[in-house]
Amino acid sequence: MSGQSITDRITAAQHSVTGSAVSKTVCKATTHEIMGPKKKHLDYLIQCTNEMNVNIPQLADTLFERTTNTSWVVVFKSLITTHHLMVYGNERFIQYLASRNTLFNLSNFLDKSGLQGYDMSTFIRRYSRYLNEKAVSYRQVAFDFTKVKRGADGVMRTMNTEKLLKTIPIIQNQMDALLDFNVNANELTNGVINAAFMLLFKDAIRLFAAYNEGIINLLEKYFDMKKTQCKEGLDIYKKFLTRMTRISEFLKVAEQVGIDRGDIPDLSQAPSSLLDALEQHLASLEGKKVKDSTAASRASTLSNAVSSLANTGISFTKVDEREKQAALEEEQARLKALKEQRLKELSKKPSTTAASPVSTTGGTISTAPAIDLFSTPSSTNSTSKVQSDLLDLQPTFQPQMPVSTGLPVANTWAGFTASPAPQSQTSRGLNVDFDSVFGNKSASSNNPDSAVASPNQGLPPNSQQSGKLVSDDLDSSLANLVGNLGIGNGTTKK
Repeated sequence: MSGQSITDRITAAQHSVTGSAVSKTVCKATTHEIMGPKKKHLDYLIQCTNEMNVNIPQLADTLFERTTNTSWVVVFKSLITTHHLMVYGNERFIQYLASRNTLFNLSNFLDKSGLQGYDMSTFIRRYSRYLNEKAVSYRQVAFDFTKVKRGADGVMRTMNTEKLLKTIPIIQNQMDALLDFNVNANELTNGVINAAFMLLFKDAIRLFAAYNEGIINLLEKYFDMKKTQCKEGLDIYKKFLTRMTRISEFLKVAEQVGIDRGDIPDLSQAPSSLLDALEQHLASLEGKKVKDSTAASRASTLSNAVSSLANTGISFTKVDEREKQAALEEEQARLKALKEQRLKELSKKPSTTAASPVSTTGGTISTAPAIDLFSTPSSTNSTSKVQSDLLDLQPTFQPQMPVSTGLPVANTWAGFTASPAPQSQTSRGLNVDFDSVFGNKSASSNNPDSAVASPNQGLPPNSQQSGKLVSDDLDSSLANLVGNLGIGNGTTKK
């Protein structure tokens, strides 16, 4: 099987529809492709663990859900992704895993789809046990042994006796779970198990370095311990010698699969005489007969053992530092490549600014406003206005227009023909003398037309139209109508 399956594409599309980018990335990192999770997907998930608005439980639950798949590829890649986030992600992720009552329940996992599924299922069960133990260790000591500060002032070197005797067995359990992966070089046959082995290799180096510093601290305090503490300390040291042999075999496998020899630390075992000195000291505390040993010889043996273990610790620390430096250089190279790509994109862009949406053709800019077909014509942009609304008696404000000497423009409205009269900028609307019309004061003339004031009254002579109003003007027609009704002087016309 190679490439993403139809199921992978459908699952990713479902999460795209729901808008869950985290779940979509988890699905892409755990596809059916027989290769390790892609770096871009792992980097995105690591960044998600550093974002405060990302739901860490939801991220972890999505990974747990992927481990329920029947394909060994999907399950194995889910474990690898989880391990990667535990090592390189924000500490909130491993804190959440440590707070759970149950993690991976894959002790009975078996993929029967093929021979490769049978082989890989064995390593999946072992790998899940190690991740469970790693989370349990964090729950017990509240820190990750692979990230703990090392050196003369490190956590394991400055720990008191009581806490040290409780902490070292926790490291031993995690180391046992790691070494139980027990893979040979000829079994690393695909990219998935190779990715898991690389993570285990890095964990083994850091974990054993912390383990080694705890043993150094134990040996320095051993001859000052009580009898029960010495008994526990001796048992811890014997187990340490056994695990040192197993870790050396693990490192040989790493060398066989192509890991650089400079990245594999050297193990320097303590002299065997140290174990004899520890046993004799415990026997003396128990009251047994032992051969006499001077304090000087005992101190010399202890010093040699501590020196050998310190050299081992330095070798492991150098390997870890080289890895960190390589990761830093890789990140710097990546940032440099992104910067160069960005500069190249900027150089391709035209230097001129974007053209203005206002057309400048011919050196002129058109500032004419757009025509609004549904708005009322404004008095500032109209050249003439013919009053066509019989009910509009409000004053109209129009600019002064030149007097036309030609024939009046006819505007037919409800049978009336109106001739537009020129108006000034301060012209008033229709002014009717109601007192004269309704007989309250005598009309100035018998002509009914005098009852209605001319719209040009009070205007300067140069702004008035020469001649009288046209006889068929709207105002004249209204005035004639009033005269016919006989209400201008209160008498009925006979």
